Amino acid sequence: MKKLTFIGAGSTIFAKNVLGDCMHVESLQGFEFALFDINPDRLQESYSLLTQLKENLSSTVTIKKYDNRKEALRGASYIINAIQVGGYKPSTVIDFDIPKKYGLRQTIGDTIGIGGLFRSLRTIPVMLDIAKDIEEVAPDAWFLNYTNPMAALTGTLSRFTNVQNVGLCHSVQVCTRDLFKHLDMDHTGIQEKIAGINHVAWLLEVTKDGVDLYPEIKRRAKEKSKEKHHDMVRFELMQRFGYYVTESSEHNAEYHPYFIKSAYPELIDRFNIPLDEYPRRCVNQIEGWEKMKQSLMNDGDITHKRSIEYGSRIIEAMETGEAFLFGGNVLNKGGLISNLPTNACVEVQCIADRSGVTPTFVGDLPAQLAAVNRTNINTQLLTIEAAITKKKDHIYHAAMLDPHTSAELSIDDIVALCDDLIAAHGDYLPTYS
Repeated sequence: MKKLTFIGAGSTIFAKNVLGDCMHVESLQGFEFALFDINPDRLQESYSLLTQLKENLSSTVTIKKYDNRKEALRGASYIINAIQVGGYKPSTVIDFDIPKKYGLRQTIGDTIGIGGLFRSLRTIPVMLDIAKDIEEVAPDAWFLNYTNPMAALTGTLSRFTNVQNVGLCHSVQVCTRDLFKHLDMDHTGIQEKIAGINHVAWLLEVTKDGVDLYPEIKRRAKEKSKEKHHDMVRFELMQRFGYYVTESSEHNAEYHPYFIKSAYPELIDRFNIPLDEYPRRCVNQIEGWEKMKQSLMNDGDITHKRSIEYGSRIIEAMETGEAFLFGGNVLNKGGLISNLPTNACVEVQCIADRSGVTPTFVGDLPAQLAAVNRTNINTQLLTIEAAITKKKDHIYHAAMLDPHTSAELSIDDIVALCDDLIAAHGDYLPTYS
């Protein structure tokens, strides 16, 4: 019996979506779906829900839960990862509250920025520990990573382990769909080309029947920007740099030095930036799950339609050999994007089939886009350096080179902020020299 292991299965709704997708795949019938989470209560909730879903979908998969991670991984052909080290409390709260004392505000804090940096530092040691288990008990498995910070984690696994892996994000597949809906344009039949880094990948080309749609996109975006809306940061970046970026405006507000500035508080209103958005979402999700849990557990009519998530389609392609094209995060080995560093993690079109995942060559990005990406890559690479070497100086370096942090704080304050965050996170971080 082949095995698909889900690490972080206590993320019940996400596990339901991804594994529910897999239950719809004919070539995965008869698989064991192995569930593991460090929280036994959440693990049991996911197990109960997925077992009921399996029955309702008449799937022939076997659902098992494990209290030992290595045993959950043993013999797996595929591994889906959705862990969050430190959770909302204490870690996300720390990532937002301590920087606020220094006047540094954030929106999401899960990619780069000071929040993304410390989320990486908490998560990389756990990922490396998981990788050791995989190398021992499932050396041929494919590891599909959904955990953020995507670029730092995927880059670490690709450079410092032997685990076959690819990083998966939601932003690529919904980029043009959501943009066209917002601009009241017809999305059917379009062709697109997207490449860059996770959350800052660029819509390089978008055409329909050979016609470039960018002029009409920019015309409508300019009209839309006369009134406040949810995507003002991305429209501003498109106007200034020439291309639309994949991830949302609330994310991109903190990836660049232009939008959240204590010296210009009016920018928050002008660009409609939702400060402290991620903690707010966490609270709403926790409250929403508590309300939803009882109805889901007590309702025998749990069902699921296959979603747009890449995971099940990648696994299906590897099982059947029928190729699937998707946007994946991989090491820039061989210069897939030739004007970005080869040790960076990039987001490019990839092909999944029986041979695994094969990324496609992009070539040079437009010079200004590569330059913007490198400002984020600098911090990602130094964060990885800190995690691997355990040298505290590299934490400071990563923070000092972060675009938003360095635009707001002095060097002394950046160092002091990092020291405060290291102390506050305590045992969630290793010891740094």
